Amino acid sequence: MSTRIAFLKGHGTENDFVIVPDPENAIDLPPAAVAALCDRRAGIGGDGLLHVVRSAAHPEAKDMAAEAEWFMDYRNGDGSVAEMCGNGVRVFARYLQHAGLVTEGDLAVATRGGVKRVHLGKEGDVTVGMGRARLPEGDVTVSVGERSWPARNVNMGNPHAVAFVADLAHAGDLFTPPPFSPASAYPDGVNVEFVVDRGPRHVALRVHERGSGETRSCGTGACAVAVAAARRDGADPAATGVPATYVVDVPGGRLVITERPDGEIEMTGPAVIVATGEIDAEWLETAAR
Repeated sequence: MSTRIAFLKGHGTENDFVIVPDPENAIDLPPAAVAALCDRRAGIGGDGLLHVVRSAAHPEAKDMAAEAEWFMDYRNGDGSVAEMCGNGVRVFARYLQHAGLVTEGDLAVATRGGVKRVHLGKEGDVTVGMGRARLPEGDVTVSVGERSWPARNVNMGNPHAVAFVADLAHAGDLFTPPPFSPASAYPDGVNVEFVVDRGPRHVALRVHERGSGETRSCGTGACAVAVAAARRDGADPAATGVPATYVVDVPGGRLVITERPDGEIEMTGPAVIVATGEIDAEWLETAAR
């Protein structure tokens, strides 16, 4: 292994990521190494890590290689593997553009949540086709302290529980996962969004991301919130044939979410590369033990 490993740092609405380019999937990144890299005091710092690999070189993405050259091997800040990260996809695409691996226009990115379609401009916002939401049946409840709320179960390739509250402060500190019931609803844990209304088709959220704690933004969470808000408001594009667009304010900025009549959800927001550098391979090897 080289004594130095290239990395970049990027963010989408302040949901920040360590980016490790590794086209041939040659760098070993066990959970402990990822957690060390994402540590904000002893590492580089990030809500998660974007491992950039050619789809053909990764066993989980080989079947998608004909459709998408690049695979986003996404890890949470604690080192655990996640199916998808909406802000991460935008930053991943911006990195590919930054590195000269793609140009502006349309791009396919392979993820554990399937192939995602991205539209890149020369600069500015990035739009990602996030796929369709699934709305599993069954009542779900989330709690913080003495308060409890009914939550909408929304799956965007990863699981979400969306609770509408009177005040975002009611979400508490969100350092630890908010309790939910029934346990069978989310056997692998869940991202929990607490949501307030700001105006017509305009909401704001705070989120506890599974494996990361409270983050400044969550792209799949913003999509889940927009779908939950639309159904609460009586809007179902599949039934009406009319797209539903919601502005979703997150602590780190603003995302615009549109659900089309065919069920496809599009998310538009910023994606920024802020730094490049090198990781000391000996440090990383020690951190991985």
